[in-house]
Amino acid sequence: MNRSTRLVAAALTASAALLLTACGGSSDDEKDNRKIAGADTDSSKSASPSSSATTDGVDRPKIELPTDMKNVFEGRQTRDAVKDAILADNERRISAVDAALASGDLKHSAVAFYATDQALGGLYKYTKNNIDKSISWTGTARYFKRQVTVFDKNSAAVTYCVDESKTNLKNRKTNKVIKSDTPPNDPDNYVFYNTGLKKNKDGVWQTWSLSEDRGSQKCRS
Repeated sequence: MNRSTRLVAAALTASAALLLTACGGSSDDEKDNRKIAGADTDSSKSASPSSSATTDGVDRPKIELPTDMKNVFEGRQTRDAVKDAILADNERRISAVDAALASGDLKHSAVAFYATDQALGGLYKYTKNNIDKSISWTGTARYFKRQVTVFDKNSAAVTYCVDESKTNLKNRKTNKVIKSDTPPNDPDNYVFYNTGLKKNKDGVWQTWSLSEDRGSQKCRS
Protein backbone atom coordinates (compact mmCIF):
# COMPACT_ATOMS: atom_id res chain seq x y z
CA MET A 1 0.00 0.00 0.00
CA ASN A 2 1.30 3.47 -0.84
CA ARG A 3 0.01 6.97 -1.33
CA SER A 4 -1.76 5.92 -4.53
CA THR A 5 -3.99 3.55 -2.54
CA ARG A 6 -5.41 6.32 -0.40
CA LEU A 7 -8.76 6.42 1.30
CA VAL A 8 -11.87 8.49 1.03
CA ALA A 9 -10.97 10.64 -1.97
CA ALA A 10 -14.15 9.57 -3.71
CA ALA A 11 -15.78 12.27 -1.61
CA LEU A 12 -13.45 14.83 -3.15
CA THR A 13 -14.10 13.70 -6.70
CA ALA A 14 -17.86 13.45 -6.18
CA SER A 15 -18.05 16.99 -4.87
CA ALA A 16 -15.42 18.73 -6.97
CA ALA A 17 -14.66 16.93 -10.22
CA LEU A 18 -15.33 19.72 -12.69
CA LEU A 19 -12.92 19.50 -15.59
CA LEU A 20 -12.05 23.04 -16.61
CA THR A 21 -12.26 24.10 -20.21
CA ALA A 22 -11.20 27.25 -22.01
CA CYS A 23 -14.69 28.65 -21.44
CA GLY A 24 -14.38 28.39 -17.69
CA GLY A 25 -15.61 24.96 -16.68
CA SER A 26 -17.68 21.89 -17.51
CA SER A 27 -18.56 18.67 -15.69
CA ASP A 28 -16.38 15.62 -16.11
CA ASP A 29 -17.14 12.01 -15.26
CA GLU A 30 -16.41 11.07 -11.66
CA LYS A 31 -13.34 8.91 -11.30
CA ASP A 32 -12.12 6.61 -8.54
CA ASN A 33 -9.85 8.92 -6.57
CA ARG A 34 -7.72 7.02 -4.09
CA LYS A 35 -5.65 9.94 -2.92
CA ILE A 36 -5.09 10.95 0.69
CA ALA A 37 -3.09 13.93 1.86
CA GLY A 38 -1.30 14.75 5.12
CA ALA A 39 1.74 13.69 7.05
CA ASP A 40 3.08 12.72 10.46
CA THR A 41 2.20 14.27 13.80
CA ASP A 42 2.29 17.94 14.67
CA SER A 43 5.79 17.68 16.16
CA SER A 44 9.08 18.48 14.44
CA LYS A 45 7.44 20.67 11.86
CA SER A 46 9.12 22.82 9.26
CA ALA A 47 7.69 25.66 7.23
CA SER A 48 6.21 24.65 3.90
CA PRO A 49 7.87 26.28 0.88
CA SER A 50 4.40 27.42 -0.18
CA SER A 51 3.83 29.37 3.04
CA SER A 52 6.76 31.76 2.68
CA ALA A 53 6.25 35.49 3.12
CA THR A 54 4.88 37.38 0.14
CA THR A 55 5.00 41.00 -0.94
CA ASP A 56 1.47 41.20 -2.35
CA GLY A 57 0.00 42.58 0.86
CA VAL A 58 -2.19 39.55 1.54
CA ASP A 59 -2.33 38.46 5.20
CA ARG A 60 -1.85 34.74 4.71
CA PRO A 61 -2.19 31.99 7.33
CA LYS A 62 0.98 30.16 8.27
CA ILE A 63 1.31 26.66 6.85
CA GLU A 64 3.68 24.13 8.43
CA LEU A 65 4.46 20.58 7.37
CA PRO A 66 6.28 17.82 9.27
CA THR A 67 9.93 17.28 8.46
CA ASP A 68 9.34 13.77 7.15
CA MET A 69 6.78 14.94 4.59
CA LYS A 70 7.83 17.05 1.64
CA ASN A 71 6.15 18.54 -1.41
CA VAL A 72 8.55 19.43 -4.20
CA PHE A 73 7.10 21.91 -6.70
CA GLU A 74 8.91 22.22 -9.99
CA GLY A 75 8.59 25.13 -12.42
CA ARG A 76 7.83 27.87 -9.93
CA GLN A 77 9.18 30.72 -12.06
CA THR A 78 7.43 31.35 -15.38
CA ARG A 79 8.70 34.92 -15.88
CA ASP A 80 5.07 36.02 -15.72
CA ALA A 81 4.06 37.61 -12.41
CA VAL A 82 0.39 36.64 -12.67
CA LYS A 83 1.15 33.01 -13.51
CA ASP A 84 3.71 32.82 -10.71
CA ALA A 85 1.11 34.12 -8.23
CA ILE A 86 -1.42 31.54 -9.42
CA LEU A 87 1.08 28.71 -9.08
CA ALA A 88 2.04 29.92 -5.60
CA ASP A 89 -1.56 29.84 -4.36
CA ASN A 90 -2.03 26.43 -5.98
CA GLU A 91 0.94 25.21 -3.91
CA ARG A 92 -0.47 26.74 -0.77
CA ARG A 93 -3.81 24.99 -1.26
CA ILE A 94 -2.04 21.64 -1.62
CA SER A 95 0.11 22.24 1.45
CA ALA A 96 -2.88 23.49 3.46
CA VAL A 97 -4.64 20.16 3.04
CA ASP A 98 -1.47 18.31 3.99
CA ALA A 99 -0.96 20.50 7.05
CA ALA A 100 -4.54 19.90 8.22
CA LEU A 101 -4.07 16.15 8.05
CA ALA A 102 -0.63 16.37 9.62
CA SER A 103 -1.98 18.17 12.66
CA GLY A 104 -5.42 16.57 12.71
CA ASP A 105 -6.88 20.08 12.90
CA LEU A 106 -9.16 20.99 10.02
CA LYS A 107 -10.95 23.80 11.83
CA HIS A 108 -7.86 25.99 12.12
CA SER A 109 -6.31 25.00 8.82
CA ALA A 110 -5.78 27.21 5.76
CA VAL A 111 -7.89 24.97 3.50
CA ALA A 112 -10.81 27.41 3.35
CA PHE A 113 -8.39 30.25 2.63
CA TYR A 114 -7.21 28.63 -0.61
CA ALA A 115 -10.27 26.62 -1.71
CA THR A 116 -13.88 27.55 -2.37
CA ASP A 117 -17.14 26.28 -3.89
CA GLN A 118 -17.14 22.64 -5.06
CA ALA A 119 -13.47 22.13 -4.32
CA LEU A 120 -13.81 23.31 -0.73
CA GLY A 121 -16.76 21.00 -0.06
CA GLY A 122 -14.93 18.01 -1.48
CA LEU A 123 -11.65 18.80 0.26
CA TYR A 124 -13.44 19.25 3.58
CA LYS A 125 -15.04 15.78 3.38
CA TYR A 126 -11.84 14.26 2.10
CA THR A 127 -9.69 15.76 4.84
CA LYS A 128 -12.11 15.14 7.71
CA ASN A 129 -12.62 11.49 6.82
CA ASN A 130 -8.88 10.86 6.81
CA ILE A 131 -8.31 12.83 10.01
CA ASP A 132 -10.96 10.65 11.65
CA LYS A 133 -9.02 7.56 10.54
CA SER A 134 -5.65 9.03 11.59
CA ILE A 135 -4.30 8.32 8.10
CA SER A 136 -1.57 10.52 6.65
CA TRP A 137 1.58 9.99 4.62
CA THR A 138 5.33 10.32 4.73
CA GLY A 139 7.97 10.81 2.05
CA THR A 140 8.34 13.14 -0.91
CA ALA A 141 5.69 14.03 -3.49
CA ARG A 142 6.95 15.67 -6.68
CA TYR A 143 4.75 18.14 -8.57
CA PHE A 144 5.81 18.66 -12.18
CA LYS A 145 4.61 19.61 -15.68
CA ARG A 146 2.71 22.49 -14.14
CA GLN A 147 0.93 24.68 -16.67
CA VAL A 148 -1.14 27.83 -16.13
CA THR A 149 -3.85 29.11 -18.46
CA VAL A 150 -5.11 32.61 -17.67
CA PHE A 151 -8.65 33.31 -18.93
CA ASP A 152 -9.00 36.83 -17.56
CA LYS A 153 -7.87 38.89 -14.59
CA ASN A 154 -9.92 36.79 -12.16
CA SER A 155 -9.99 33.25 -13.56
CA ALA A 156 -7.43 30.65 -14.57
CA ALA A 157 -6.67 26.95 -14.78
CA VAL A 158 -3.69 24.99 -13.52
CA THR A 159 -2.82 21.49 -14.68
CA TYR A 160 -0.04 19.46 -13.13
CA CYS A 161 1.33 15.99 -12.51
CA VAL A 162 2.21 14.36 -9.20
CA ASP A 163 4.77 11.60 -8.69
CA GLU A 164 3.78 9.70 -5.52
CA SER A 165 6.29 6.85 -5.93
CA LYS A 166 8.38 8.03 -2.97
CA THR A 167 5.54 8.26 -0.45
CA ASN A 168 3.95 5.81 1.98
CA LEU A 169 0.85 5.82 4.12
CA LYS A 170 1.32 6.54 7.80
CA ASN A 171 -0.76 6.45 10.96
CA ARG A 172 -0.78 9.98 12.31
CA LYS A 173 -1.20 8.96 15.94
CA THR A 174 1.21 6.01 16.13
CA ASN A 175 3.67 7.21 13.46
CA LYS A 176 3.64 3.70 12.04
CA VAL A 177 4.59 3.70 8.36
CA ILE A 178 2.79 1.31 6.02
CA LYS A 179 5.46 0.32 3.53
CA SER A 180 4.50 0.30 -0.11
CA ASP A 181 4.00 -2.98 -1.94
CA THR A 182 3.57 -1.15 -5.24
CA PRO A 183 6.56 -0.92 -7.63
CA PRO A 184 7.92 2.64 -8.01
CA ASN A 185 7.13 2.58 -11.73
CA ASP A 186 3.50 1.54 -11.24
CA PRO A 187 1.23 3.84 -13.33
CA ASP A 188 -0.97 4.55 -10.30
CA ASN A 189 1.91 6.45 -8.72
CA TYR A 190 1.41 9.20 -11.30
CA VAL A 191 -1.60 11.50 -11.23
CA PHE A 192 -2.73 14.28 -13.58
CA TYR A 193 -4.73 17.11 -12.03
CA ASN A 194 -6.87 19.76 -13.70
CA THR A 195 -7.93 22.63 -11.44
CA GLY A 196 -9.91 25.83 -11.82
CA LEU A 197 -8.99 28.92 -9.83
CA LYS A 198 -10.56 32.34 -9.34
CA LYS A 199 -9.17 35.42 -7.66
CA ASN A 200 -11.17 36.62 -4.66
CA LYS A 201 -11.60 40.18 -3.41
CA ASP A 202 -8.53 39.83 -1.19
CA GLY A 203 -6.29 38.87 -4.11
CA VAL A 204 -6.05 35.15 -3.30
CA TRP A 205 -6.27 32.65 -6.14
CA GLN A 206 -8.68 30.06 -4.73
CA THR A 207 -9.21 26.61 -6.21
CA TRP A 208 -12.91 26.14 -7.02
CA SER A 209 -12.81 22.95 -9.10
CA LEU A 210 -10.54 19.92 -9.16
CA SER A 211 -10.40 16.66 -11.10
CA GLU A 212 -7.80 13.92 -11.38
CA ASP A 213 -6.71 11.18 -13.75
CA ARG A 214 -4.64 8.58 -11.90
CA GLY A 215 -2.22 6.64 -14.06
CA SER A 216 -2.42 9.28 -16.79
CA GLN A 217 -0.04 8.81 -19.68
CA LYS A 218 0.50 12.59 -19.60
CA CYS A 219 2.54 12.16 -16.43
CA ARG A 220 4.50 9.11 -17.58
CA SER A 221 5.98 10.40 -20.81
